[in-house]
Amino acid sequence: MCPRHDSRGVRPEAFNLRVPGSLVTVLSMARGEVDIHPPVRVVEYVGEATRGYVRLLDQTKLPGETSFVDCRDTQAVWEAIRNMVVRGAPAIGVTAGYGMVVAAQWIPDGSDFMTGVEAAAEYLESSRPTAVNLSWAARRVFRRARQAPGDFNAVRQAMLEEARAIHAEDEAMCLAIGRHAAPLIAKCGGILTHCNAGALATAGIGTATAGMYVAHARGHRFTVYCDETRPLLQGSRLTAWELAQAGIDAVVITDSMAGQVMKEARVQMVITGADRIAANGDAANKIGTYGLAVLAARHGIPFYVAAPYSTFDLDLKSGRKIPIEQRAAEEVTCPFGRRVAPEGIKTYSPAFDVTPAELITAIITDRGMIQPVTAEGVKAVVTSAE
Repeated sequence: MCPRHDSRGVRPEAFNLRVPGSLVTVLSMARGEVDIHPPVRVVEYVGEATRGYVRLLDQTKLPGETSFVDCRDTQAVWEAIRNMVVRGAPAIGVTAGYGMVVAAQWIPDGSDFMTGVEAAAEYLESSRPTAVNLSWAARRVFRRARQAPGDFNAVRQAMLEEARAIHAEDEAMCLAIGRHAAPLIAKCGGILTHCNAGALATAGIGTATAGMYVAHARGHRFTVYCDETRPLLQGSRLTAWELAQAGIDAVVITDSMAGQVMKEARVQMVITGADRIAANGDAANKIGTYGLAVLAARHGIPFYVAAPYSTFDLDLKSGRKIPIEQRAAEEVTCPFGRRVAPEGIKTYSPAFDVTPAELITAIITDRGMIQPVTAEGVKAVVTSAE
């Protein structure tokens, strides 16, 4: 199980939480580039490889309560991912990496050790099947375990080092995405985003929000329209909260208001994150993203997707092959414990939809911009550092 801790039990400064208005901190201006500290730490590994645990900011409690969940076994990590205590593909990947370290603590030394580690990876992967970062991170830590020399504790230590490397790399990838996206943000007075692809969804300054934080740190001022993102309201609960903490002007709208906002020319671009991107550029993201892309095309507004290279699944030729997670009926009929639909009514509740590449103006990655979005462009950018 996952014991919960309220904010009185854990010092916020120990978890890199900051007071309103100081969420983003400019550290330097070397060579004209702003360097931005990760605004909020949503996942942290506490302790040693053989006796440690994963501490997560409980995003189901935001914005009303700041509390944390400590996960000390594989089931606790699985439940935290499945129940969206932690969410957002990059943050889920970092959590899965640390979850593999926690799993290894419970696997006995012996000839079956690696079999147990691989089983842990498969178990964690089953928690949120659409987010490719999850399996990418779990498998990466597993590969490190197989390659590590020394005794079993040395293997556990190597797994922790790999998980920490994934964490650090995600911070760097977010900043790189921000530097690529900031010039686009700087041309806009209004931006629309969907769900939360911000600091709360990553180990750094977010993906869709990364350019916002960099542009804001450079002095550009703009307004972000945040779709509330039904049924779990990640846009209003999370994105609006973190942007307000950073001093960025944020406006919450219901999902059905997006078309009117575009029609009134309140926004000049739409930018979202992604949970999995196929080899041809089709992008899976929170349900409702596809509709936004259609609306943006109708109004002649650029539609951007921001994601690190780890979100691309080059083994899938198109978005038709992306598995779409189905969520529980209660998230639609009884959100946050309040019934809003008749008892026993049927529901259809896909967590994601897929936006076809032809509706995406460009994909902004840590390795550069993919524009136009084609299979050739995806391969050239994503594999550029390999």
